[in-house]
Amino acid sequence: MPVYSFHGGIHPPENKVQSTRLPVDDAPIPKHLVVPVLQHLGMAADPVVDVGERVLKGQLIAEPVGRISVAVHAPSSGRVIGISQQPVPHASGLEAECILIETDGQDSWCEHQGLEDYTKLSPNELIDFIRHKGIAGMGGAGFPTDVKLHLGDDHIVNTLIINAAECEPYITADDTLMRIASEEIVGGIEIIAHLLKPHHIIIGIEDNKPDAIAALNIACRESNLAIDIQIVPTKYPSGGERQLIQLLTNVEVPSGKIPADVGIVCQNVGTLAAIYDAISTGRPLLSRIVTVTGDALAQPRNLRTLIGTPFSTLLDYAGIDRSKMSRLVMGGPMMGIPVTSEQIPVIKTTNCIIAATAEEMPPTAPAQACIRCGLCEQACPAQLLPQQLYWFAKGKEFDKARDHDLFDCIECGACAYVCPSNIPLVQYYRFAKSEIRNEELEQRRADHARARFEARKQRLEREAEQKEARRKQRALEAAAAQAERRKALEMAQAKAASDTSSAQAPSESLTRALATQSLNSDLESNTTSNTTPNAVPDIKALKVAAALARTKLSKAQKALKNAQDKGLEGSEALAATVAILSEKSEAAQINYDKAQALEAAEQSKAPSETVQTAAETVANNNHDIKALKQQVSIMRTKLKKAKASGEDEAEISRLVERLDQAQQQVWAVEAEKTAQATAQGIDLKQLKIDAALAKAAVTKLDRAINASESEDERSKLSVELAQKQETALQLSQQLARFE
Repeated sequence: MPVYSFHGGIHPPENKVQSTRLPVDDAPIPKHLVVPVLQHLGMAADPVVDVGERVLKGQLIAEPVGRISVAVHAPSSGRVIGISQQPVPHASGLEAECILIETDGQDSWCEHQGLEDYTKLSPNELIDFIRHKGIAGMGGAGFPTDVKLHLGDDHIVNTLIINAAECEPYITADDTLMRIASEEIVGGIEIIAHLLKPHHIIIGIEDNKPDAIAALNIACRESNLAIDIQIVPTKYPSGGERQLIQLLTNVEVPSGKIPADVGIVCQNVGTLAAIYDAISTGRPLLSRIVTVTGDALAQPRNLRTLIGTPFSTLLDYAGIDRSKMSRLVMGGPMMGIPVTSEQIPVIKTTNCIIAATAEEMPPTAPAQACIRCGLCEQACPAQLLPQQLYWFAKGKEFDKARDHDLFDCIECGACAYVCPSNIPLVQYYRFAKSEIRNEELEQRRADHARARFEARKQRLEREAEQKEARRKQRALEAAAAQAERRKALEMAQAKAASDTSSAQAPSESLTRALATQSLNSDLESNTTSNTTPNAVPDIKALKVAAALARTKLSKAQKALKNAQDKGLEGSEALAATVAILSEKSEAAQINYDKAQALEAAEQSKAPSETVQTAAETVANNNHDIKALKQQVSIMRTKLKKAKASGEDEAEISRLVERLDQAQQQVWAVEAEKTAQATAQGIDLKQLKIDAALAKAAVTKLDRAINASESEDERSKLSVELAQKQETALQLSQQLARFE
């Protein structure tokens, strides 16, 4: 098979021999394991254990959440001593949620069992099995393996590429794995081939790994699959997914696409070995091979390490001389990140720890101004424009950086490696990517909030429409009920009129009713005479009428003054209106004064007469509750004075009897008034409430007019005031019929 090439790339010193001189060994079980719940790309797993709970090796301690997530298992047996924020291996240096396990040294397994024949399972069942065994990509960002395998019907896989290049200097973890576990790797290839059904399987490996190449050749010959082992020249970063695809197939993955979009799937050799182990034995991903190297170590080597093991445990096992160590790096020298704490734990993507001396990795020289030499563009394997991206990131022109395919940058560090100005280009690219992701997150949140707001607005509008419809329906029903009551009242009045005309002499109660109606009619027409000589005027109604007349007159006078001051048209009409309202106000006040005088004359009569019976009082006073209550008050005062002055028992008994008779009259009249109102379909209690509310509304509008500074607003309020005054007058007159 031909080997193609990709743009750019560099040839840094390999430094791989140091860690391959000694055989792979098992790292010691640490006293405490720190297991992050997020060791992969996507959503963090959710802890399912409690503090103080004892766990066994391989037991599920955090279950996956969401589509892109994998499970996390206990790397060894022991007791959960905490679930808290701890430092984790990340470029940000921030803390993340971790499960702390105090190991018991027994390394006791929980029950586990592999699949007897995985070919009998459906693809979805097999992929779910891999998901719940906690397997994620072990060569890069830790992308969940089940997501990479669950492509759907819209992706047809033509080529399966196994990434065995391991191009970065110092790292030999995959090289060691291929030497000691080539059969497991080929077994994992067979499982993936069963799921994806590729037409072609290629193992891409650099030519600096002869022992691994030999081991893979032997294992592939024993497989039933046609697997091609393609040896590629040593060049960094040939282990990048897109670069390896281009080397082996000459296919370039378009910007913004994934390899599956062009019919290719890539898997790392470490991931394949973990899949085979999970399917054949049922063991989840609990450990991995980690390269521990650097000139500050006495014995650089590869160690089979439990997930969650602190870096300090591995460094001590490899003979660290901390007096020589000047820098601690997780990963390789090109894409690795410096760490400041040795308590950071190993995770599923930790492939190397470098304890470097000052001579080995000297301090970075200060950055200088860009000289626009173009070396970064020549070295970029993604065919980007690193210099332009640097300017955009530095100037926070993130939209332009995105348009120049910033997210195609694999952060390999080749551009920074060749930069003569020592500019930390990758750091600028990481900053720009982070800011863009934050902006996108904020935009998604804003869109979500906007959608919720619009939904709430529509819901409130629907509720308002429904409320208005119900209000209109109630108004129609109330109007219909009012019409029925009015009709019944008219029929009752007609019947009463008929009975009165047939009688020889009208009853006193009917005379009182006719007099009250005539008085109300007179108030409307501003006349001052009563239709019936014996009728007693309703002082309360007359008082209300006089007050309303004065209010109308006052408003009209203010409007006239305002029109005259401003020279507005219509002043003559307003003056005529003021004159008419003045006459009405004087007439109403005269009626009220006459009624007061008449009431005073009635009350000044000699009280020595015998108190009338309840029936006589109702007839003579036309059920005037106010007069009856005044009579009760008078009797109570006389009784109190008689007791205070020492009157004889006979006089006191007589006054007590008269007080009791007066109180009985009040109760009788009140009962009759309530019965009359009920018979006419009127709720007397509600009528009183409505009258009081109407009066309060008139007062409120009057104050609002006085406080308003806008002429238009005062005019509008004056119209509303006139309507409210009319309503208040009608309610007061209606209530006066029963008081």
